[in-house]
Amino acid sequence: MEHDIKAGVKGLIFDLDGTLIDSMPHHLASWKKACAAYGILMDVDYLSRHAGTPGWLIAEELVRSNGLEGKVSSEQIIELKSTYYTEMQKSIKPVYPVVEIVKKYHGILPMSVGTGGNRATVERSLEVTGLSDYFDILVTASDIDNFKPHPETFLKCAEAMGVDPSEIEVFEDGDLGIKAAEAAGMIPTNVKEWYDSNWEKVF
Repeated sequence: MEHDIKAGVKGLIFDLDGTLIDSMPHHLASWKKACAAYGILMDVDYLSRHAGTPGWLIAEELVRSNGLEGKVSSEQIIELKSTYYTEMQKSIKPVYPVVEIVKKYHGILPMSVGTGGNRATVERSLEVTGLSDYFDILVTASDIDNFKPHPETFLKCAEAMGVDPSEIEVFEDGDLGIKAAEAAGMIPTNVKEWYDSNWEKVF
């Protein structure tokens, strides 16, 4: 394998979108379509800065920053975005260099998924990419109070895995996730350079 885990690591945590699965182009496309319906501009730079942030928080910020309070609700935006994303979800593919690590250490080291996605969407994504059977531990935005870059997501994963945070490697593609791993006292690995993560693919 070209990529592998760090020496001495006893547990592995994986972000989902952009790390285990190549879904960020799908998220960007669905955000663009939903935002355009309300006259809001969404671009790759904006979404990149917010990678790892739950969708409903992004929608709330979009309403505020575009002065749309009282004209459109964050719930309307996120519902439309989720509808578009669900339509695209079946075409999502795994990120193979990362999934190779999952398969190599499945049953050998404790592993979990720590993500800013909501549980229903996360479970569906794992299902359509054939990854459901590899993870018994999922910590999603539906399970925590503090989101990345706060370390709560990853610390809950560590607790569920029964591994000391200092002995856990976290695979991430988002800056907020890297900061969360560092704040948790874990070993972060940025997978951005492991594959062609062009978010502006056309769907």
